[in-house]
Amino acid sequence: MYPRLLELGPLTVYSYGVLLAAAYLLALYVTVRRARRAGLDGDRVLDLGIYIIISALVGAKALLLIVDFDYFRRQPAELWTLARSGGVFYGGLVLAFLVGVWYMRRHRLPVWTTADAIAPGVALGHVVGRMGCLLAGCCYGTPTSLPWGITFSDPFAAANVGTPLHLALHPTQLYDAATEFVILLLLLATERRGRRFSGRTFWIYILLYAVSRFVIEFFRGDPRGSTFGWSTSQAISMGLAPLAIVMLAVLARRRQSEPTPAKAPAAGAPRKRRR
Repeated sequence: MYPRLLELGPLTVYSYGVLLAAAYLLALYVTVRRARRAGLDGDRVLDLGIYIIISALVGAKALLLIVDFDYFRRQPAELWTLARSGGVFYGGLVLAFLVGVWYMRRHRLPVWTTADAIAPGVALGHVVGRMGCLLAGCCYGTPTSLPWGITFSDPFAAANVGTPLHLALHPTQLYDAATEFVILLLLLATERRGRRFSGRTFWIYILLYAVSRFVIEFFRGDPRGSTFGWSTSQAISMGLAPLAIVMLAVLARRRQSEPTPAKAPAAGAPRKRRR
């Protein structure tokens, strides 16, 4: 594809970096707009988004370091590549969630209402970010004979992230982007339907992404570490999916058990006398 978007003398603009920045900015824009519509403090949510972006970058790179620790231990000079790698999405998601909860509690933002405002923005940002993966050649798939297989030919992609060249591969970057887009549409289409409660949109997103990521991992061909015979992301998905189901049940039950506020009598309506 096009791992290098533009070269101006010694300055190289990388496609992945541009689309990653676009993904974060787009996610932040959508989140702040949704937060204000939900009656939240837009400025606080904007600050929260910046904290989440920083922690997501750190967490993604930290998990990549853990997953590929043996590689970096044998070749410590390659540690500098962490600065220009995207990392592992789940590492960024987990750390961003923890930092986000800390920030929301510190500034008294309603945790689950704020999380609901954030989830669609994360999904949309992930769609854009995966297109960056496609252009860079990272997160590539296993060989395939299917007609929609994609073939990379840029030697820089092979040298940078080990992308196999001149071989048809599953377009796992597109699988992930398309799945995230479908999840985004489902979140927006269903968030105002059925029994509504704070945290529903966020945990539905976690559940759907965990299931989809578990399946897509079977088609990934890049090294991603292994945990109990599964890829690291599959192992995390197997933990997050049941957690999401439990949280949905707990939050729904909590909403159901909350007392319904009594409605004020209409103007001019006769009041009942106490006996």
